[in-house]
Amino acid sequence: MRNLNGVRGGSIFLLTLAALFSFQTISAQEIAEAYSRYEQFESLTKGNLFNGAVSPQWIGKSSVFWYMSDTREGEKFFIVDPVNQDRREAFDLQRLEAAFTDVQNKMITLKGADLRNLEFTESTDEIRFVFDDFNWVCRLPSNMADGSSEQLSFDGGLGQYYSAERIRWSPDSKKVVTTLVRPAEPHMVHYIESSPESQLQPLHTAIEYYKPGDALPQYFPRIFALGAKGFVAQCDEMIPNQYSIGNPEWRPDSKRVTFEYNKRGHQLYQVIELDAEGTPPRVLIDEKAETFIDYSGKKFRYDVDNGREIIWASERDGWNHLYLYDGVSGKVKSQITSGEWVVRRVVNVDPDARTILFEASGREPGDPYFVHLYRISFNGSGLKHLTAGEGNHRTTLSPDRKFIVDAWSRVDMPSRSVVRDAATGKIIMELEEADISSLLATGWEMPEVFVSKGRDGVTDIWGMILKPSNFDPAKTYPVIEYIYAGPHGNHVPKDFTDYYNRCRHSLTELGFVIVMIDGMGTSNRSKAFQDVCWKNIGDAGFPDRILWIKDASSTRPWMDISKVGIYGKSAGGQNSTGALLFHPDFYKVGVSVCGCHDNRMDKIWWNEQWMGWPVGKEYGESSNVDNAYRLQGDLFLIVG
Repeated sequence: MRNLNGVRGGSIFLLTLAALFSFQTISAQEIAEAYSRYEQFESLTKGNLFNGAVSPQWIGKSSVFWYMSDTREGEKFFIVDPVNQDRREAFDLQRLEAAFTDVQNKMITLKGADLRNLEFTESTDEIRFVFDDFNWVCRLPSNMADGSSEQLSFDGGLGQYYSAERIRWSPDSKKVVTTLVRPAEPHMVHYIESSPESQLQPLHTAIEYYKPGDALPQYFPRIFALGAKGFVAQCDEMIPNQYSIGNPEWRPDSKRVTFEYNKRGHQLYQVIELDAEGTPPRVLIDEKAETFIDYSGKKFRYDVDNGREIIWASERDGWNHLYLYDGVSGKVKSQITSGEWVVRRVVNVDPDARTILFEASGREPGDPYFVHLYRISFNGSGLKHLTAGEGNHRTTLSPDRKFIVDAWSRVDMPSRSVVRDAATGKIIMELEEADISSLLATGWEMPEVFVSKGRDGVTDIWGMILKPSNFDPAKTYPVIEYIYAGPHGNHVPKDFTDYYNRCRHSLTELGFVIVMIDGMGTSNRSKAFQDVCWKNIGDAGFPDRILWIKDASSTRPWMDISKVGIYGKSAGGQNSTGALLFHPDFYKVGVSVCGCHDNRMDKIWWNEQWMGWPVGKEYGESSNVDNAYRLQGDLFLIVG
């Protein structure tokens, strides 16, 4: 044990890593200099990136937008009119400062961030914003009922009730859909605040918090017709063991209601239709999976022409793609997108042109996580790539759907921002290209992208390497992995920035090489790639991560993999502890911040999504608690 009295929390973390990797071979002065670089690194890099990626703010429903840019002359605001290919400075921040100073009779210093909720009028001759706690507020008038009432349901009572939050009137105001609720026993988590500000004695609080295996409330949609006694449509027997029931929504003809049913265990997800005029309820979309349906990350639904067709996302062919359903028969009319790549987000559906604008990754050569923008027809024809340029594209569509602002970069390539024609993808205006000369002058090292084969010897595993600003390839550096292996996403940065806080860029200044890797079990690759996590959160992609680090070090002798540490928080905290439990031959040191160390003790939606229901032996097999006896190496646990 080391005496850490009087040392700040952040420094404890650093001292743990530093002591475990040992500074015995360098002097006290060199240690002090290393910590000084650590403390100063973020401030050293800040303010040295100019004309970075553009984040457009569209004005009304026009094609005109404004944005703010950090230039060498300071913050500037620009208005861009793509139709006329015009870009001009919107207003002078210094003149606005002077106006405020004059009005308030005191010196005012403004930064762009001070102008909250900034917006331009459509004529662009006026700006509106919040400053110094003065706000504009718009209040909409309320509709008043006539006070009359009619009882429609008669089956509520002890143990079940109708939800006031789930009532939906039909468009013709002659029917109503609501939900009968069968509540579950509350599951409370208790907290003791030892030293509250409000009183001398400790303070007890409790919140309702569902964990894997807990009983859940059940919801049963019912349709009522005015003047009728009791409900006219229900489907209780079709929706057992619910995880959730989506809010019922009326079709415009006031005859039918649809809602979404997510069965407990996340292996069945359906769109169900209730008919108010006597037709039996039916399943429109029947989504099934042997492992899990990624309802929380990949679900998409768009009803076309009042539900006559439905656009739906599914991983049924092994990749996340879009399908066109017949909303009357419930049959698939066509698979819209296909191939060994992933639809990431639907940006816009144009039912008149019968086209879809969407983001996807993995279709273009290079890093399979880079997002690009595409257009395609409902029948799957006419696929058009709109964002040429290798990198991760962040796009914004103008309200009139004529233009796209596209800013793209890589961790090893500064950003470039342009305006594109939304129909062709052709660049019609250049906006900004990042200037990093001042950043490089600080000694800042460009991140390295590295790719290696995973445990199967076939699948590419992607990651990045960060080096200190005083990097010397003749020296050797212990390796620290920042880990977050949550199956709901991929987590290695893909955009260029001056400071990678998520993987603690500053740590490099203490003489470490930092790596970050997306191993199997994470998202946005094939379904099989993500399925590695199924009932196996403890895997965390470690077989791929270890191979990746070994492979990277084979051509980088300055990576000392006899000294590999790891840290993470939340799910990453579970992972970093798991590294020392399940792979102590490789990972020697771990720092775990607020880890979910047993998936039976954490939030229900995340853990049942990947670990399954009912709760089985797999939960124990992945548990850091049940496997604590395996611990080797040095572990530092931090909890809230």
